[in-house]
Amino acid sequence: VGPPTIKSIELGCYEITAWYSSPYPAEYALQNKLYICEFCLKYMKSGVIASRHIAKCPARCPPGDEIYRKETISVFEVDGRKNKTYCQNLCLLAKLFLDHKTLYYDVEPFLFYILTEYDRKGCHIVGYFSKEKNSFLSYNVSCILVIPPYMKKGYGKMLIDFSYALSRKEGKLGSPEKPLSDLGLVSYRNYWKEKLLEYFLDYNDSEITIKSISQALGFNPYDIVSTLQAYGMIKYHKSNHYVLKRPEMLAAYKKKLATHAGLPSRSIDMGKLKWIPHSQRDPNQ
Repeated sequence: VGPPTIKSIELGCYEITAWYSSPYPAEYALQNKLYICEFCLKYMKSGVIASRHIAKCPARCPPGDEIYRKETISVFEVDGRKNKTYCQNLCLLAKLFLDHKTLYYDVEPFLFYILTEYDRKGCHIVGYFSKEKNSFLSYNVSCILVIPPYMKKGYGKMLIDFSYALSRKEGKLGSPEKPLSDLGLVSYRNYWKEKLLEYFLDYNDSEITIKSISQALGFNPYDIVSTLQAYGMIKYHKSNHYVLKRPEMLAAYKKKLATHAGLPSRSIDMGKLKWIPHSQRDPNQ
């Protein structure tokens, strides 16, 4: 992808440098800087226009249903069919920070899960993932992004965790849509590794199987095997594969948990999730 035409955006209190180009309409794509309302995601050419818009914009959170709230964190489910403009604007914004193709105009077959942080001004967008309403291959994520000012704060892991929480609620094994971007692969590998180590710490039986891990965590077996291979935690013998616990990796993970004790928890509290799987809903609603 060539260098971005739009050099930066203003989103809420943040001025953010664009990483890639995004197919905004030509008159906007020629601007060095775009101004984006952080609540409705309308994009504008100047600070004056943006100030006028923000003063009268009624939105203080994403459209759609709030399906999760814990302390100042909320997640909203937005239907691409019911809120087409918002979802298209979200995809255009996301493309400024994603190095692979993402959907822009064909948003109707997708649900968007918007992670927000709440303060007295409203629910500020932190990141999101999209998901096909009816995925033939049971993908639980199509596209995933944390807005740059919120990166490296545990929100990417939280979004991935949330996608698997929805899969478990659906009674399905989840997996992100392939191929993953380079950044996406690193994020998922780290997530899968940590969840596997967490599982091994709590697992006392002598025999660990890929099937038992898959059922407990809701992970696709292929993702489990590829992660175990990447970290040297699996071996093959006489056409069988055996999971290796790797004590030094477990010790390093325990140490990491100890150093992060006291930091805000980004884990998903399933008791706070108020959500019905799409397949179980009335299609007329």
